[in-house]
Amino acid sequence: MGKLGKKARKFAKKNLQSVLKRKRKTNSMMFKKKSSKRRDQDDIEEQEEDTKVMSNVRRSKGKDLENFSLDAVFTDDDSNATGDETDSDGYLSEDSSLHVAQSDGANYLEDNSGGSAFSSQNKEIYLDLVKETKQLEKLKKKDPAFSKFLQSYDKKLESFRNKEAYADEDEMSIDETESVDGESVDNKKSLFLTSSDVDSWCQLVTEQQNLSALTSLLNGYRTACHYRAQSSGVINAADSRHRFQSSETFCKILIFTLNDADNIFRKLLGLSNSNIRKEKISELKNSSKWNTFKPFIKSYLRSSLYLLNQVTETEILTFSFARLRASMAFFVAFPSLLCRLVKTAVHFWATDGGSVSSYAFLIIQDLASVYASNWFDTCFVKTYKSLIGNCQFVEPDQLKHVQFLKNSFVELCSVDVQKSSRKAMISIQQLAKMLQQGLQTKKKEAVNNLCSWQYISCIDVWVMFISANIRDYDLQPLLYMVVQIINGVTVLFRGPRYLPLRVKCIQWLNHLSSSSGIFIPVASLVLDVLEYKIGEGGKHGKAISLSTGIKLPKQILKSRNFQEQCILSAVELLSAHFSQWTYHVSFPDLATMPLIRLRKFHETTNIESFKRVVKRFIDQVEQNIEFVQKKRDEVAFSPKDQQSVELFLQLAKQSGNTPFLQYYQSTMEKAVARNLALNEKLPGAEKIYKKIKKLSNNVKNVTGGQPGKISG
Repeated sequence: MGKLGKKARKFAKKNLQSVLKRKRKTNSMMFKKKSSKRRDQDDIEEQEEDTKVMSNVRRSKGKDLENFSLDAVFTDDDSNATGDETDSDGYLSEDSSLHVAQSDGANYLEDNSGGSAFSSQNKEIYLDLVKETKQLEKLKKKDPAFSKFLQSYDKKLESFRNKEAYADEDEMSIDETESVDGESVDNKKSLFLTSSDVDSWCQLVTEQQNLSALTSLLNGYRTACHYRAQSSGVINAADSRHRFQSSETFCKILIFTLNDADNIFRKLLGLSNSNIRKEKISELKNSSKWNTFKPFIKSYLRSSLYLLNQVTETEILTFSFARLRASMAFFVAFPSLLCRLVKTAVHFWATDGGSVSSYAFLIIQDLASVYASNWFDTCFVKTYKSLIGNCQFVEPDQLKHVQFLKNSFVELCSVDVQKSSRKAMISIQQLAKMLQQGLQTKKKEAVNNLCSWQYISCIDVWVMFISANIRDYDLQPLLYMVVQIINGVTVLFRGPRYLPLRVKCIQWLNHLSSSSGIFIPVASLVLDVLEYKIGEGGKHGKAISLSTGIKLPKQILKSRNFQEQCILSAVELLSAHFSQWTYHVSFPDLATMPLIRLRKFHETTNIESFKRVVKRFIDQVEQNIEFVQKKRDEVAFSPKDQQSVELFLQLAKQSGNTPFLQYYQSTMEKAVARNLALNEKLPGAEKIYKKIKKLSNNVKNVTGGQPGKISG
């Protein structure tokens, strides 16, 4: 193609740029349109992602509520457990001149910070020694060969020091270079302890307060606490300083130390054997005597705590807890050891049962009552978590022990009702959130969380706490919240399979009403039981116990026993409800509607035994209505006169001879007898009776005398 002509070049100069510009504009417009479409699409995707995120958040919130652990509402706070533990083996130095130097570094400086016998110059020397020790530890880590050299040097130095220390000892001392058989034994090897050795130590410690003998005794006691009996019957311990020649020696050193150590420490410190106030301990910690005997006391407490985790015999555990309870004041001086004691006591309280649980709880109760300002929250949280954890799966033979845990926990809460009520509000609010989630979503997981032993036990605990203290404290906010939760549970679980749960709810409401004196309507909840759509005339079926379950199996609903249980439960619950208001001026109005529904049921049912039970109840209620109505017609005050209303029939109430109350008492006696007969048919009933008898005897023994209790 040839060159363009002159006219063509002019045309190109004029028009070609514009053409390019137009192309650029069109391309840019196309790009903008494409980008706008992409942006619109991105915006839509972002909106979809936002909706997904929001839905996920809502789902996650729902899941958090569904899977929310009841014991997670309170967190463990071990801030009281300051560092008074060391990494040493726990043995005391056999050299009596080193007793004071064995105290911990941090506590050494704290105890001597104000007005001690040691000078400031000694403190500076000690700080320098601590720095050098740290540097030495770093060198050990960097150079293993140097560490081995130090270990060999320490062995030689220790053997030389022991030879000098035992050279001038009195007759009771044990020469660690000689064995019982005359063979040479190094200090690091175990020494044989005989019964005569322990007897001589005990005599010197008791009569002369000999520190050298006390040191040997506590070291032997520490070894005994770390022993485990072998199947051969010979007691051995690896890496320990002593070996016992016989089991008699082993038992003698354990029993003497546990029984007399507390009294020995009190004599050494100049304390009386009576109760020790917490102010006395704070004064004692600033004295020179405390600095001297602190290692002895700490060794005894640490060894005893280790013993609790090794022993399984009930008698030894009970005796150990009783003696450690006497030394609670000394535990307070070592917060970390006291925290370990609380954990151990809570564990045995919740899991063991019998006398061990009772004595373990007495330690928790003493600590919460005497040192409530510092330790009540710790005791509350740990016992609450342990209680909820043990209510996760409840078998029929565990019901009595669970009830013991609830009763003792309520007793602990009553030590400080103000603090407990604030914590109860947090727990009850959590219960309310879980119930709200179940009512709104109706998801299976949320509903199962509500129909669980943990949830039911938590409600039961706070009902017991409110009922025990509402007369003396302002707990009405808690009362109203718990009543709403109980009513919500009855709304959510309406079916006949949930008869045990409904009966529990009505019993809670009756209990709260009688303890608070506030009217709580339960008649409609009770009468709904009579309207369950169940077949009549079925087989008897298996025995039903409403106290051992929450939900009944489907095959039981058509049985004759279930029908009878519905009628009897309704009559017993209504009797308990009416008995609270038997002498109230409004009883005729209160009983009107329930009587109408009962008469209707009496007319429709075809089973003669059911009709007979209902008819008798109706007759008793009508007699009480006539009695109250006659007395009400004779009075001249108006319903607005609250004081006169409260004084209505007070004389008759004190006598308690009305026919309806007598009927109520006979009804409850029959219910108790029926439950006992039913429990005899249930599996594991014999175990229940044995545990009940054992627990009752232990409670009597424990409450009869409380040795070593600390006064606040």
